Amino acid sequence: MSIRVQNLQKIYGQQKAVNDISFSVNKGEIVGFLGPNGAGKSTTMKILTGYVKPSSGTALVCGINVASQPLEAKSKIGYLPESNPLYYDMYVKEYLNFIAGIHRLPNKKSAIDRVIEMVGLGPEQKKKTGQLSKGYKQRVGLAAALIFDPEVLILDEPTTGLDPNQIIEIREVIRKHGENKTVLFSSHILQEVEAICNRVIIINKGELVADDSVAELQMGRGQLHIVAVEFANEVLPDIFHPAFEPNEVQMLTSNRFRFHTNNPELFRRQLRALASQHDLDIVTMISEGQSLETIFKELTGKNEQ
Repeated sequence: MSIRVQNLQKIYGQQKAVNDISFSVNKGEIVGFLGPNGAGKSTTMKILTGYVKPSSGTALVCGINVASQPLEAKSKIGYLPESNPLYYDMYVKEYLNFIAGIHRLPNKKSAIDRVIEMVGLGPEQKKKTGQLSKGYKQRVGLAAALIFDPEVLILDEPTTGLDPNQIIEIREVIRKHGENKTVLFSSHILQEVEAICNRVIIINKGELVADDSVAELQMGRGQLHIVAVEFANEVLPDIFHPAFEPNEVQMLTSNRFRFHTNNPELFRRQLRALASQHDLDIVTMISEGQSLETIFKELTGKNEQ
């Protein structure tokens, strides 16, 4: 396992920022690390990268205990923190040369050229980092995290400030890197997580509330199930009442409806009975996956992000 967290806790005074969480991430996985603001995501990432010590529990990276062997662990990790630390008086290449020197790379020039092309920094590479837009500053931070080809990549909100085209480009960089590495990243853009992640870990108020594949979560691990139904002919929505509550029925077209239910098996039986009663032909009845946004709201108790 590239990342292993066991019974991790971080306490600040009376507040448990991270409360006894455990999870692991294997090589070749891209895992989204989600939670509302203040859930403990950044604290967990800072513990994993050796910038904050846990109150209890263990964090291992490539089998190395981060707390007792921080330098050895950091040599395996490319890290982009939420607050991207840059030296604004340095030129882009100068800064990357500095980072390459810290990692004692044997051929700094080729490493710098490679990573500039990888993250799309070419047009801005001759500017000082302080002159860059927020999106390009993020690219410089990502380049610094990738320059030494780390085994583990930990990214805290890596696409902050990027426009939609830039997000797609950086998403491809992350996806390519995750083919034979380990990637753990947080994001508030849930569509981005759905597009790129194999798996999702969700924490809320410092506690782990979900750890599963995106597909499994979407197919009903939450309480709400969605069933899409198509009838052979036009159907008046009134026939579904009072058997179904108004908020359970969504009309898509005159013969296509989406139903929300907490018990899909019971719903199917009820709908078939109703269709027989009104002489309706059901063409298709398909369970739809929930959106990650819906699951997130259910598990974190948030009505808004």
